[in-house]
Amino acid sequence: MAVARGGRAAAKPSAKVAIPQLGWNEVRPAPVVLVTGPETFLAERAIRQLRDLLKAEDPSLEITDIEASSYAPGELLSLASPSLFGEPRLIRVSGVEKCTDAFIEDAISYLAYPADDVYVVMRHGGGVRGKKLLDAIRAAAGVAIEIVCAELKRDADKYDFASAEFRASGKRVSPGAIRALVSAFSDDLAELSAAVAQLVSDSSEEITEVTVERYYAGRVETNAFAVADSAIAGNYGDSLGLLRHALASGADPVPIVAAFAMKLRTMAKVMGTRGASGQLAGQLGMAPWQVDRARRDLSGWTGEGLGRSIQILAETDESVKGAGRDPVYALERMIGVISSRGTL
Repeated sequence: MAVARGGRAAAKPSAKVAIPQLGWNEVRPAPVVLVTGPETFLAERAIRQLRDLLKAEDPSLEITDIEASSYAPGELLSLASPSLFGEPRLIRVSGVEKCTDAFIEDAISYLAYPADDVYVVMRHGGGVRGKKLLDAIRAAAGVAIEIVCAELKRDADKYDFASAEFRASGKRVSPGAIRALVSAFSDDLAELSAAVAQLVSDSSEEITEVTVERYYAGRVETNAFAVADSAIAGNYGDSLGLLRHALASGADPVPIVAAFAMKLRTMAKVMGTRGASGQLAGQLGMAPWQVDRARRDLSGWTGEGLGRSIQILAETDESVKGAGRDPVYALERMIGVISSRGTL
């Protein structure tokens, strides 16, 4: 995929924005793509979509990751230098909000002469660190674009997000069903997205509020939540089989981990609480049926075991999002720990 390049004078740091500022779902290739905003889930999705676009254009795409907080001088320029075989390259830079001075200097220099067939994605989660670089990128007309991933705080914004997810799938859904989902998953956008994906996958008819209630009452087909339910109940063999079936059916590891995250975080909220589920639901920001289900799930669990399982969940989340080489192994390892209720 060819993108017009060309040397240009280095942009002077400026508060003026001269580049396109697009939403997370409007990502497109550019020599430099700045991904800003606190909504990590949307930022990660935008970066994955860019990767997929470039891969579809040229399967030989070479992908390299840089951690800006430990950046060494010259690293970016070395990775962007012409390669022997001339394959396109995607350089993903994480943690720009914690970048070294050397990265700021090299990145600003790079803006003047971006390399041909190289796409540099810089993820800045927020804060004042790197402001000089951000200003330079935002002034780099014709070279850079910015993908803004603002936090979705209002329920109305999350409702719009879920509606768009259903609309993209072509699945019919009632407004009441979307409201029920937003209410159940209001504290985590990744979990909301995973819930939508599973409903889309498992429901052949229009999704209604009754469907949502029935689904999360435990009567589900083989999917990410069934894998999580089985592992949490201590059924190692069954959950491993369900995982392999889900993966063979095309399930992505990321939503599977998100399903486990939703279950374990809910269990952590409920563990040690007393009182009626209706009363606790209001205090914990949950639905009463979620409290009841979490209490059932906690049977046989200890606080130490739950803590260990949440730790392995975090490690698996990093692995399936690119930090590890074998996401399937990471998932199977996580299931082993969780099905032992954190005792392995």
